[in-house]
Amino acid sequence: QVQLEESGGGSVQAGDSMSLSCRASGRTLRFHILAWFRQTPGKAREIVGGIRWDDGTTYYGDSVKGRFTIARDVAANTLYLQLNSLKPEDTAVYYCASGLKSTISSLTSRAYSYWGQGTQVTVSS
Repeated sequence: QVQLEESGGGSVQAGDSMSLSCRASGRTLRFHILAWFRQTPGKAREIVGGIRWDDGTTYYGDSVKGRFTIARDVAANTLYLQLNSLKPEDTAVYYCASGLKSTISSLTSRAYSYWGQGTQVTVSS
């Protein structure tokens, strides 16, 4: 079992920046992929981006490329998301997720077994 706890989030203006953190506890994250997803009411969860814990390789969803950055602190078992140049359409609940590497695409929620509770990000124009 992996427990994930997000922190950060809140309300900002368009163009502002924000950072989110996700602390993992429980089993080792070796061979895991960790990611951020977001979801708005009535829509499926959308990949924001993720990272291969073992080597730090990152990947991003098309809607956030060039604006958001994912990083990790292995010693602290913590995943980070830096959100820059925020837009109103970035408003969503942001979730941290973890799963073992597999043949399932890491861009889909099916690849992840463990999820945090989510944190709200609201961007006003």
